[in-house]
Amino acid sequence: MTTTTVSLQQQADYRFEIRFGDDIPALIADEPAPLGQGAGPSPAQLLCASVGNCLSDSLLFALRKFKQAPDPLRCDVQAEVGRNTDNRLRILGIHATITLGVAAGSLEHLDRALAQFEDFCTVTQSVRQAIPVRVTVKDAEGVTLRDQPGVD
Repeated sequence: MTTTTVSLQQQADYRFEIRFGDDIPALIADEPAPLGQGAGPSPAQLLCASVGNCLSDSLLFALRKFKQAPDPLRCDVQAEVGRNTDNRLRILGIHATITLGVAAGSLEHLDRALAQFEDFCTVTQSVRQAIPVRVTVKDAEGVTLRDQPGVD
């Protein structure tokens, strides 16, 4: 087992400096107005970035196992924020759309990679235990290759 550690230090109000380790630049996170000043990504945006980054890494890794080059990948992630039954704001669902940098026809074993890449995404599979996550994969021509339901 490994441990991942980050350190947050309040700068002012809802703005925090996030440190990831000695060799990684710090990041400023902040709530949007009216709570914060929007000086950096919000916690919800950071969650979206984590899910999208992990999914993209997993798909890239799965394709590269077959010596394929889908680069450059793009991932757009949307979080639906709404109220739960206790009227508390929550992330109700996440939808990630990964777009390959090439046409699907230029990649071998794409079907095998698409069938398994999500299983190896540590962040998404962890988040899915509490939040529905929908994943769509498209190629560079806009053809939908996979649309895994989770949220609408």
